[in-house]
Amino acid sequence: HGCLCEVAFTALWDWCSTQDRRLPGHSSLWALPMYATAIYLMERLRAWLLEQRLPLPVRLTTYILFIYLWELSWGSGLSLLSACPWDYSGYRYNLGGLVTLEYALPWAVAAFIAEHFLDHCIVFPSRLFLSCQQMGRSDSSVSIVSTNLDHAKLSLSI
Repeated sequence: HGCLCEVAFTALWDWCSTQDRRLPGHSSLWALPMYATAIYLMERLRAWLLEQRLPLPVRLTTYILFIYLWELSWGSGLSLLSACPWDYSGYRYNLGGLVTLEYALPWAVAAFIAEHFLDHCIVFPSRLFLSCQQMGRSDSSVSIVSTNLDHAKLSLSI
């Protein structure tokens, strides 16, 4: 869902300056592995932070630091390949054009939403995989009932 969020964000962000009602959001294929691995690690980080019973401001700060480090590391690697799809050089508080402090609040809001709401609406891939393993099913059709919503049910054919 990270790529979907990025396309929606870029469409709305660009609309603020262009008023283009077509809302042509954009992303990069590099975003697929970047978001996929980030979401997996964020799930683990979230579980650990909640297990530690840390207050919300500490958790949000931790999420933002993780996001900035992740974006900086991916941006640095992609820049070495001349393939970094973003450039924050035009922002006042940027680090090498790879991250910008101006996005701290949107990242905090996104982290808050992900922690409190999306967990109840989305079955994350790693949880789906673990649920399949715990059920001990080896056939190609698996039916999983969400532990978050009693009425939610997901059928998966592999």
